[in-house]
Amino acid sequence: MQISIENPNQPDVVQLIDDLDAYQKPLYPPESHYGIDIAALSAAHVLFAVARDAAGTAIGCGAVVMNPGYGELKRMYVRPQNRGQGVAAKVLGFLEGEATARGCAMFRLETGVSQPEALAFYARAGYARRERFGDYPDDPLSVFMQKTVETTAPHRP
Repeated sequence: MQISIENPNQPDVVQLIDDLDAYQKPLYPPESHYGIDIAALSAAHVLFAVARDAAGTAIGCGAVVMNPGYGELKRMYVRPQNRGQGVAAKVLGFLEGEATARGCAMFRLETGVSQPEALAFYARAGYARRERFGDYPDDPLSVFMQKTVETTAPHRP
């Protein structure tokens, strides 16, 4: 498996995002969907990582939006047939490493109450629940988490 920063506007990566949306759509009402689109994921202040198998097939992805003072994890997804192989942990570690090298010492995320696997995954990775942040509304279906790491690099949003 190879993980690298890539442009998300590629057909196989767009399909991953579409699959993620299809997975989340029945879990939450429309007003509780906070995913960002391909255009937003393509912005200069977003690190978008793609995991590819030995054949070059996109099997997972994730992003860090570099905000002033913190990076926000977005659009983490692994294809169902590739789950249980450590792909998500490797994508998360890669993204944290890339963002930390750019001076990011705090990571935040929003996930939902209907995704216990995601909640457990992030808790295992060192994320703890916190109050809402940014522009998120007060939504009882949202769960907010945060992790702080050490870095010596200056933060570059």
